[in-house]
Amino acid sequence: MRIPIREVTPSTPRAEVYGWVHEIRDLGGLAFLLVRDRTGIIQVTVPKKGASEEVLTTVKEVSRESLVRVKGVVKAMAKAPGGREIVPDLIEVVGAAASPLPLDVAEKVPADLDTRLDARFLDARRPRVSAVFQIRSAILLAVQNYLSAEGFLQVTTPKVVAAATEGGTELFPIAYFEKEAFLNQSPQLYKQMLMGAGFERVFEIGPIFRAEEHNTTKHLNEATSIDVEASFMDHAGVMHLLEDIIATSYQTVAATCADQVANLGLTDFDVPKTPFPRLPYTEAIEIAARRTGGDIKYGDDIGTAAERAIGEEMREHYFITEWPTAIKPYYAMPCEDDPAVCQAFDLMHPRMELSSGSRRVHIYDVLLKQMRAKGLSAESFSFYLTPFRYGMPPHAGWGLGAERLVMTMCDLSNIREAVLFPRDRHRLVP
Repeated sequence: MRIPIREVTPSTPRAEVYGWVHEIRDLGGLAFLLVRDRTGIIQVTVPKKGASEEVLTTVKEVSRESLVRVKGVVKAMAKAPGGREIVPDLIEVVGAAASPLPLDVAEKVPADLDTRLDARFLDARRPRVSAVFQIRSAILLAVQNYLSAEGFLQVTTPKVVAAATEGGTELFPIAYFEKEAFLNQSPQLYKQMLMGAGFERVFEIGPIFRAEEHNTTKHLNEATSIDVEASFMDHAGVMHLLEDIIATSYQTVAATCADQVANLGLTDFDVPKTPFPRLPYTEAIEIAARRTGGDIKYGDDIGTAAERAIGEEMREHYFITEWPTAIKPYYAMPCEDDPAVCQAFDLMHPRMELSSGSRRVHIYDVLLKQMRAKGLSAESFSFYLTPFRYGMPPHAGWGLGAERLVMTMCDLSNIREAVLFPRDRHRLVP
């Protein structure tokens, strides 16, 4: 805990702190309160001889997780957390906590994930849980700083839309006056339209919504996507940008979140080395078939079991490249020498996919042809298609899942641990 020193004399430094009562210990002649805030824990030592009646009464009656204000003398104490303690002349209960607690913040009694999420406000007081969200904040700030330094403009695109990004039915419908509307799956269409506006480089960090009936440890129905689009850049250029952002995020966390990394028990927190390997799709499915004994063949998507098998062989971040055009979105640019293969990629962690991207189709006639080949109505996407008739520059981009980046970086077992208030098939509150 950072201790704000309010009054200082050469012999008696004093401090005033606010925090929650993490633990209470009574050792006969001494009582101890461990008081916690988001920066750490401080030991408050109460000698029963010499302490005021008010302090002794408060220590006797205060409940764990009550919010207290403590004022007193700061002393060096090697065995105390942080090497210091406060000997108080005032302990005031600012907000009393009811008993029993919904879960044990000190983590002596384990709680399952549903119990933790039901009482997320209390769960987030745990140093280990708080560490995840301090790391998440550092990652998002690092991404913003990096992209801003590279000349990207931060934008905000609509989350209420009239058409799906890639067609399909995995959309949440909403009542929007007399019209049919949906929650947006991705800012993809709007990012591309902004290339036609001449913005050249844009990024957005914002929510996306997928009405997929998954019930896994790596899927959410509301997630945060980090999206980038850049004109006059091909798929190789935005892949380089993406791997630099991943490495920069790890470097930032290593440099600024040492206490949080320690709270999570991440003893081997290594910054990924760049460039990441580029693994062609054909080689990826060969690895998956060999390691799983399955019958995965060219043109199949790479599912969870195949991802796991390939990750076990690669053992580092890597890209899967040279995907079949047929299984990638209509806006992925086919290769000139072999249109059956497109200039798309997925960024993979050994555990799962983190990002997908591509060089985009910027030629109106080609885009229209590919949309129709996917069974999509050009009329439904006229707002999107129109800019491609008025000088659309070549461009490329990607979308990166913030929760998956946090999950893999922090070695979390469930993606719900990487978001404060997760939304999945079953959870709508808190």
